[in-house]
Amino acid sequence: MKKIIIINGPNLNLLGKREPTIYGLNSFEDFFKELKNKHAEIELEYYQSNIEGELIDKLHEVGFDYDGVILNAAAYTHTSVGIGDAVKAIETPVVEVHISNIHAREEFRHVSYIAPNAKGVLFGFGLQGYELALQSFL
Repeated sequence: MKKIIIINGPNLNLLGKREPTIYGLNSFEDFFKELKNKHAEIELEYYQSNIEGELIDKLHEVGFDYDGVILNAAAYTHTSVGIGDAVKAIETPVVEVHISNIHAREEFRHVSYIAPNAKGVLFGFGLQGYELALQSFL
């Protein structure tokens, strides 16, 4: 059984409440339950933190034993050399995901410190981007 983890960064715990015109009305927890039910053949885990160092620690923890990481580092994508370095340092492939189209937003969001070391990048597909990332590991 493949072991895959979704790691979400800051403010994604507010999905369903935060800027619903951009992020939708569903909580991530509800979406994750549906995803787990749909893909019972995968050992699928979820982790969320608003703290940069905790995200790096989690990448270190799973980065040598899991089959895949789906990472939405949120705003840290555009600011954290440390998270980018953590993705580069681990062996587990990482797919970077963003719910919104980051290139349709502020210019500083057009740069990712994760993308150069990621297996791939998905953005602008809403929560469906997570499922597309999951498919890339199957």
